[in-house]
Amino acid sequence: MSIFLSRYINKIDKKGRVSVPSVYRSILAEENFNGVILYPSFKNNCLEGCSMSRLNELSLIIQNLDPYSAERDAFETIMMGEAVQLQFDNEGRVILPNYLMQQVDITDQVSFVGKGLVFEIWNPENFEKHLKTAKEIAQENRLILKNNNNNKH
Repeated sequence: MSIFLSRYINKIDKKGRVSVPSVYRSILAEENFNGVILYPSFKNNCLEGCSMSRLNELSLIIQNLDPYSAERDAFETIMMGEAVQLQFDNEGRVILPNYLMQQVDITDQVSFVGKGLVFEIWNPENFEKHLKTAKEIAQENRLILKNNNNNKH
């Protein structure tokens, strides 16, 4: 399975449509659904996008949690209750629902940010602030990525 990489800034048109980067669409096209799943991130002030199979994997993880736990309820509410299936139009665009855009302060532009198995959709200004913090955390914790083969990078 391919992974989502890089970042892109795209404009949202007056009808609320935004073009999903073609490399992301290619990854999503590996499945039978011609679109994307979006839901509010519970980690950051952004939306997360993924394939249907990834959402199914996450659903199985959630289903293994205690059915009466607050954590399971929260994950189900955010990832399942707020998730939307958006189909691509002929030009690879989707219509972002207003309620999701409002939740994450998106107006006329978005940053698509690859995160491996998922991607995020940000207000570009908010992402730049997040990127600065992420760089600091990565720098401070870089040794976590050191492997056991005496890699000295």
